[in-house]
Amino acid sequence: MRFYQGIRSLILTILRKILFLWVRTDVSGNNAESLGLNPDKPVCYVLQYSSLSSRLVLEQEVIRVGLPGATESLPVKNGPSHSFFFLYRRIGGLFSGGRQTPVPTTEFKSLVRYGLEHPDQDVQIVPVSMFWGRSPDKEKSLVKLLLSDTWSVAGRLQKFLIIMVHGRNTYVQFNQPLSLKQVIDEYRHSEERANRKLARLLRTHFRRVRQAVLGPDLSHRRTLVEGLVRTQAVKEAIRETAARDDIPPEKVRAKAYKYADEIAASMSVVTIRFLEVVLSWLWNRIYNGIAVNNIKVAKEVAQDNAVVYVPCHRSHIDYLLLSYVLYKNGLMPPHIAAGINLNMPIVGPILRRGGAFFMRRSFRDNPLYATVFNEYMHVMFSRGYSVEYFVEGGRSRTGRMLSPRPGMLSMTVRSFLRDHRKPIVFVPVYIGYEKVMEGRSYLGELRGKKKQKESVFGLAKTARKLTNSFGRVAVNFGEAIPLADVLDDVHESWRQEAYDAEYRPAWLTRAVDQLSLRVASNINASVAVNPIGMTATVLLGTDRLAMDEGQLIRLMDQYAGLLKAFPYANTVTLPEGSGKDWVAYCEDMGLVTRQPQKLGDIIALEGSNAILMTYYRNNIQHLFALPSLVASLFENKDSLRRDKIVFLATVAYPYLQSELFLKYSADEVEGVINHWIDILVEQGLLEALEDDRIGRPEEGTEAMLRLRVLSRFIIQTLERYHIALGILRKYGSGKISAAELEEQSTLLAERMSILFGLNAPEFFDKTLFRNFIANMQENGVITTDDNGLINYGEGLEEVADDARLVLSVEKRQAIQQVTMLGA
Repeated sequence: MRFYQGIRSLILTILRKILFLWVRTDVSGNNAESLGLNPDKPVCYVLQYSSLSSRLVLEQEVIRVGLPGATESLPVKNGPSHSFFFLYRRIGGLFSGGRQTPVPTTEFKSLVRYGLEHPDQDVQIVPVSMFWGRSPDKEKSLVKLLLSDTWSVAGRLQKFLIIMVHGRNTYVQFNQPLSLKQVIDEYRHSEERANRKLARLLRTHFRRVRQAVLGPDLSHRRTLVEGLVRTQAVKEAIRETAARDDIPPEKVRAKAYKYADEIAASMSVVTIRFLEVVLSWLWNRIYNGIAVNNIKVAKEVAQDNAVVYVPCHRSHIDYLLLSYVLYKNGLMPPHIAAGINLNMPIVGPILRRGGAFFMRRSFRDNPLYATVFNEYMHVMFSRGYSVEYFVEGGRSRTGRMLSPRPGMLSMTVRSFLRDHRKPIVFVPVYIGYEKVMEGRSYLGELRGKKKQKESVFGLAKTARKLTNSFGRVAVNFGEAIPLADVLDDVHESWRQEAYDAEYRPAWLTRAVDQLSLRVASNINASVAVNPIGMTATVLLGTDRLAMDEGQLIRLMDQYAGLLKAFPYANTVTLPEGSGKDWVAYCEDMGLVTRQPQKLGDIIALEGSNAILMTYYRNNIQHLFALPSLVASLFENKDSLRRDKIVFLATVAYPYLQSELFLKYSADEVEGVINHWIDILVEQGLLEALEDDRIGRPEEGTEAMLRLRVLSRFIIQTLERYHIALGILRKYGSGKISAAELEEQSTLLAERMSILFGLNAPEFFDKTLFRNFIANMQENGVITTDDNGLINYGEGLEEVADDARLVLSVEKRQAIQQVTMLGA
């Protein structure tokens, strides 16, 4: 018997080596740590379909990384002869696909039987999914149909051809183990029911993984485009457009078809695989590595939902980077909403085949286009496709999260209301660069230079930068947001109402607003802190943008300690190493300069780098917003009562929350501020005095320096608020409109940035002043009369007086000179 087993093992080993002369695999989850395997319990692997080639690949990957062996017998008495089994038994002829039925195999039954007979022992069952090539589409080509690993089950001949064509692009995914004991515990009286339960769990698991990896079946693009024109909503839009513009319906229908053809993606497996190879080369060329964090969020929700990936938008690279990361981690690349400006020669067709669908910047005045686009989006969501779009609209030139635009979010909500059989889940994604490729062009735009139109020649210029190193990049996945949960919060009875393509319920705006805030705050709650951001934050908090190296290192270590003492969110990632490592790294990247000095080297920001570094400071500014706000209250005060600190901080918080998309609600922020006060006292930045007073350290001490630099992290934002308040008080209640206040505030802020050498371009950003004025209205601090003039009461006067706590004497005087206010 042993002789025959040895011969069999030898034959399988030879076949495995022959197979892997051709086969190349991409594997995820294949280590004991990520699987969470208990070394004291036996392991049994399960594959979905009976297949010799799949068995050989499993054995090879298990051997490669040193997992418990798949070729050995389970170390349990009377268990299966091997530590793996197939869930489905093959039925059919040699060359037919046959019919795969979920009938438990002999190994499966013996494993369950062993579990029932030995209730004190457990087996870890590890499901392993295998894909020979990953095709998301149905093609017209018979060859591609035969040779694609889709939802159908391949016969032996087809499987052989698939291996020959796609064997070098094989994806293997090891998944979290199931506990045999836990699964069958409740059915110890019935072996049949225990078999059914475990089989059902495994079938469901394999289906969900397959959904996430392959995505839903796609129709051929031409069929999809033609189907859009035949939808009831588009037909009505065609009739209305023809009647309104007096154009024959046939011409309008042709225009609708042209719109649909302009919009629709044409995802191609060949292009995706080509892009994977090209992008692998590109990332290795320009980056020192890609850190992917919390990818499990995307993997989990992709199995049962239509996923909307909503990343922050920092660079054109974002489009490619997220799709690459998802594909490399075994997920279907999403359909990506791209601006029509990217549909340029050469590049446009490649992006379209990579999953991009194109949209015009504005189509408010084109109802026919709007209807076609809405119907296309509805097809995407109702069929369960994953979609990606940028809620900010355009790229952030300042490094901050921009205010979300409601357009795409509103379309998504309206589509879901029409058909909510397929759940929609938003997955926020933070993409953090140590050096953004467009950084220098952003500087030009912030200084007033006109934004350059995208073109092939522009991309050719960008290609010259590929010899540069842009450091590392982080892709952090945030906490998922089920759309149904948001709608439940806003309007509990939404499921009971009827919706069509044109219906916009009265509460739609509230739902979109709440959704947009949750998306933005969850993106910010997934920020990746890196050495560049930490160095920029501290150096920009100094008066001369320079500091003794030893002091700079100590401050960075201490501020990193603050982030660890009260973590903003468990999805935030912090850099490895210490302040010393970060300074050296920034110097290597050419972002800081070193001035040797006998008493200690000085690290400084010079030239355009001083402005460029505000971009990276702004990436993480929200993490320090509340402790910095507390610290800023001691700029001109030796001590304050704790309740005064909390009051002033809570008054300022709604404006900071709106601008920086902070995650804390109005109900919890008071407790958070108190907690930060306690931490600042523990860390020695503040002191607890008698009568519940909090004091600052003595002038000239290291602790006072730490507190003052910390306050500078947010103080420019507070100064901007005071500028608007000062101008409003200069004119008086009922004397100035919101537009005039915005304009006057912008001019004064620009003047102060010149006078005081402020390097933050967003200091005089009109949009931020507009947002602040709108928030004062929303919070009832100001009102607008019938003539559009702003009115306010005594409450604003008190807040304005308290706000002066954060201003230096010089800046108070500068504002007074312009506003002619008394001290």
